[in-house]
Amino acid sequence: MRRSVRSMLAVLALITATLGHARPEVGAIPSDELGRDRDGHDVRVSGLRGKVVVVSFWASWCGYCRKELPVLAALQKLKGTADLQVIGVNHDDTYEAFKDLRNRWKSLDIILTYDPPDGRIGKPYDIKTLPFMVMIGRDGRIAHVYTGYDENMLDTIMSDVDDLLAQPAPGATAATVPPPASS
Repeated sequence: MRRSVRSMLAVLALITATLGHARPEVGAIPSDELGRDRDGHDVRVSGLRGKVVVVSFWASWCGYCRKELPVLAALQKLKGTADLQVIGVNHDDTYEAFKDLRNRWKSLDIILTYDPPDGRIGKPYDIKTLPFMVMIGRDGRIAHVYTGYDENMLDTIMSDVDDLLAQPAPGATAATVPPPASS
């Protein structure tokens, strides 16, 4: 009896550890919290439902991340905020480093947030490498996950954004075709 209880506890511990650090997969509902914007307002995935959401985790020491954010800001400007929202979550940096870059990037047309030292925003994504990007469809589910990518993936990323933007928002109905005229 003691051995079976210990075995069950070991299995339960393994399952708990695995669930606590598993990366969300395509089709999963992402963690809701994305940090606070420049004005101190909470940014949540649930508050952006109906939009395509691109969440890019970045750090000041990641050279490609620093190149990517202005590109994502240009995409945001091109597509507008009615259907798309780009969010850059500073991950694995000091708050001072984040504030410095956020102040330098005042003109970027994206929301920049900070993942605190406890990593509560990035932890559900099990981030091991930067850059790390999650695309969330209009339905609020993860559509794409990119990790450790570079500019060679840019065309694919842009194409995936366009594909997601082409999908109707939940609850939207397709245009109705009028019935044929009767004779």
